[in-house]
Amino acid sequence: MARVHNFGAGPAALPLPVLEKAQAELLDFNGNGMSIMEMSHRSKGFDAIIKTAEANIRKLMNISDDYAVLFLQGGASHQFAMIPQNLLLPGKTADYAHTGEWAKKAIGEAKVVGKVNTVWNGEADKFARMPNPDEYKLTPGAAYLHICTNETIGGVRMKAFPKSSAPLLADMSSEFMSRVVNVNDFAMIYGGAQKNLGPSGLALVIMRRDLANACPETVSKFMRYQTHIEGESLYNTPNTWAIYIIKLVTDWLLGLGGIAAMEKLNEEKAAILYSALDSSSFWKPVAVKDYRSTMNITWRMGSEALEEKFTKEATAAGMIGLKGHRSVGGLRASIYNACPRESVKALVSFMNDFEKKNG
Repeated sequence: MARVHNFGAGPAALPLPVLEKAQAELLDFNGNGMSIMEMSHRSKGFDAIIKTAEANIRKLMNISDDYAVLFLQGGASHQFAMIPQNLLLPGKTADYAHTGEWAKKAIGEAKVVGKVNTVWNGEADKFARMPNPDEYKLTPGAAYLHICTNETIGGVRMKAFPKSSAPLLADMSSEFMSRVVNVNDFAMIYGGAQKNLGPSGLALVIMRRDLANACPETVSKFMRYQTHIEGESLYNTPNTWAIYIIKLVTDWLLGLGGIAAMEKLNEEKAAILYSALDSSSFWKPVAVKDYRSTMNITWRMGSEALEEKFTKEATAAGMIGLKGHRSVGGLRASIYNACPRESVKALVSFMNDFEKKNG
């Protein structure tokens, strides 16, 4: 069976060379006579995997030793809860930018723990844009400022990041390693793996080591970042398969020339699709132009019936995952790192034919 063009929002496409490598090693990893999933997480074989994965990440993102790199289970949603438990101390306020559904979930978890100040709210604009750096209404002495740099549902991303005296924390789930960022501008960057890094069920957390020291002792040991820093992501049995795939994905990224090369390719892919959307009133892009995401491209058509016809025929043509999020409807193409340029070109070709038949 031929592989489809996968525009799913996550779990998402993985690089074909990564899948082929994993397939070749599935029954016998590195001559051990067993799969990586069957090996002890304390074994020398897996120790080499997790250390190489961390080294790759540090090299790709230029991460200093001042930061810990953690592989934690539960995805970004677990981090929504873990962050305030560790960092929102009694008497403090946490600043959150409300940029969409994922920011909303993070805000909800923080409110369980303590006081939250919504420093910007995109509801009035239906989350079709992101805040500008000068629009944040920051709290003096805030525990931290939390942002989501790319919202998958609205298809918007931050072109510039805010400046704050408080530690800046960023959910980058849907754009991890898709563009160059300066890690030193952040106290913490985190995200679920299932979009650009690997399979679901794991979060990558990059955090300043000193940030973990503030956690109250009333927080359970498993929920403390310091526990996982000291345990080098092995306090409990980790998601060994996901870490192995992340190692392969980061090998692949390094082979392509790193994140700068990936960013250039992502911009080219996005430009191809946005050009098609902007070429005709038949297509109606959702995101405000200056805030458009390069990862998640959203648009509408003249009617829901026409959108349904489009997704049905696209699926039949081998293009899956184009239906918009259930909360907003419409159409969405997620063109993460592993989505090849050829898939984007195939989608545009299909769109051109569809418009000719239905325009």
